[in-house]
Parts: sequence; structure tokens; C-alpha cells
Amino acid sequence: MAKKASDASSALRRAAREQAKAKYVLRLYVAGITLRSQAAIRSVTEVCEAYLKGRYELEIVDIYQQPTLAKGEQIIAAPTLIKKLPLPLRRLIGDMAQTERLLVGLDLRPKDEPEAR
Repeated sequence: MAKKASDASSALRRAAREQAKAKYVLRLYVAGITLRSQAAIRSVTEVCEAYLKGRYELEIVDIYQQPTLAKGEQIIAAPTLIKKLPLPLRRLIGDMAQTERLLVGLDLRPKDEPEAR
């Protein structure tokens, strides 16, 4: 039984190391150059720079300028952030100012893990 626990613990540590090196591919849909859009861009960029520096790709899509992309992704509200990689795909819709919500949505912090102080 101790061997199984050790193997599971090793697998978890290995998965955590791989996650720490994973490249993130993100797409942020905004609606024009409004204050809300600018705030969403700023918030997402700050989180990416703080937690994913050097290992993320962020594409900003204005749904007014590129409506076919928005239609293809079935975007119904803006701002919407889509995490394409690493899997699983995630969608965060609405206020991007909540750093904790972004971290959980991007799988950078488990839902039950308290924020480090």
C-alpha cells in the first residue's frame, strides 16, 4: 500500500513540474476599445506576466473588428477569455479584474488553495 501512495505522490509531483513548464495559449475577446475592454486586457496581461512570464501567448480579438472569429468560438458576451492550452479548454466570461478568479480559471491555483500572502 505504501508503494502505491509513493507512486501516486511521484506522479503528482511530476504533473506539477510539467504544469509549471506548460505553454499557455489564450485568446481574449473584447468589444471595442471601451474602458471595460481596456481593464480586461490590463488584468489578463498582468496575471500572465506575473504567473506565466515567458510561457504564454495572448491574442486579443475585438469582436467588432473580427466578428467571424467570435462567431466561430460562439462568443456571446465580452470580455471572454479562452484558455486553449494546456488542456482542458476553459472559458472565463465577464469581469477580468478578479485576480483569484483568473488564477483558478487558468488552472494556476486550485479552487480550495488559499492565496499566498
